[in-house]
Amino acid sequence: MCLICERIDAIRRGNNPYFVRELDTGYVVLGDHQHFRGYTLFLHKGHVTELFHLPRARKVRFLEEMSLVAQAAAQAFGAEKMNCELLGNGDAHLHWHLFPRVAGDLEGYGRNGRGPVWWYPPEKMYADASRPGPEELAQLKTALDRQLKTLGL
Repeated sequence: MCLICERIDAIRRGNNPYFVRELDTGYVVLGDHQHFRGYTLFLHKGHVTELFHLPRARKVRFLEEMSLVAQAAAQAFGAEKMNCELLGNGDAHLHWHLFPRVAGDLEGYGRNGRGPVWWYPPEKMYADASRPGPEELAQLKTALDRQLKTLGL
């Protein structure tokens, strides 16, 4: 079983602390690490490896929901720009990485502190210090859920 499928199983069992909300095509979860405050993932419900493998109507709905989740994250976390990435090289299961970006979040990296999130050193991005504690996680989840509701999700 893939890592994303395992996380979805944890959601279904009610023991994924990062779970925010279930939508028609996927699950909204916060990232385990929050160097980029509000980092959110949108996990497709079924194990599919490529966007083009989805039937047209499902693909359109998945993209629409991702866009709304990105909008909710932008509003909830004061993003100046959103980075939306569908990679799947590490975990071959459709899932979006949604990064709210603000000025200076790459301070010391990139060009004038600007660039893709992947320019930030992985050992810092995934450091234990970037994991939200229970109180912070609850605040992040509440903020994102409130914006999802505002958008009718």
